[in-house]
Amino acid sequence: MTTTHLKWLSYITCLIMFLALFGGAVVTKTGSGLECGNEWPLCHGKLIPAYTIGSLIEYTHRLFSGLAGLLSLASVYAFWRYGRKQKDLLVYALLTLLFVVVQGGMGALAVIKSQSAAVMALHMGFSLIAFASSLMLALGTKRSLESGEENDSRGPAVSRGFRNLTWITALYSYIVVYIGAYVSHTDSQGGCSGWPLCNGEWVPELSGGVGIVFMHRIAAALLFLLVAVLGHLAFWRYKGLAELRALGVSAVTLCLLQVLSGAAVVHTLYNERLYIFAALAHILLIAGLFGVLCYMSVRVWQLSKLKK
Repeated sequence: MTTTHLKWLSYITCLIMFLALFGGAVVTKTGSGLECGNEWPLCHGKLIPAYTIGSLIEYTHRLFSGLAGLLSLASVYAFWRYGRKQKDLLVYALLTLLFVVVQGGMGALAVIKSQSAAVMALHMGFSLIAFASSLMLALGTKRSLESGEENDSRGPAVSRGFRNLTWITALYSYIVVYIGAYVSHTDSQGGCSGWPLCNGEWVPELSGGVGIVFMHRIAAALLFLLVAVLGHLAFWRYKGLAELRALGVSAVTLCLLQVLSGAAVVHTLYNERLYIFAALAHILLIAGLFGVLCYMSVRVWQLSKLKK
């Protein structure tokens, strides 16, 4: 298997993982999770379900999740067999496979037996890690197999402070994602009417769903500040590291769009046709942001090691 084959395998794996994540979001937002009944992997006892919209959505998601698992397994084998010199790429492939299996298992359990909102939020979180791992595999393959490591010796050293800020931001973004998923699975989206104010107040009465939504908003605002600082430092302090600057700009752009999509979710909450698009965009943007921050975390660690 050639370098080109490995690169395209990583790209296809990432694409299918994205479609599996997207399918899961569609299932959640359309309430199609039990359209196949409490059966898995069959749908109402059939391999090919009846042609209803709900069962089609749920079964398509299952198919893409299964395909993601097969491609993840193929990636692990391919990078172990033909790209083992790049240990980081093999780690990305292993992480993708691990979390595809975990989120698939949790998805199956959610169908067979009803799960709490906290557990369902974890299901979303594990799906996000699986996608982020596949994105890191694709980006890492592109960098390592096309240009090698020689470019890492150029440019300024990555400071320990910047490295730590990147790690903290990536970890914190996962916490924000979990809170957001918890909002969705507790059906608390309507807790705050209006944006940026919550029910016409900067600090509303924190009861029931209002408290959950307000906590998510505060957490998201802090995430935007962290990403803005991170992107500013990456762009202006590390002018000799084009990759790091690009990652910083991407993170800020995705985070800004994420904030705007959150506002769109609030303003389209009672318009079903528009709400589904705003909600899906909200999920996909945070998936991209988390993936970029994860890859950026690995890169600053690698660069800081090389600069010692």
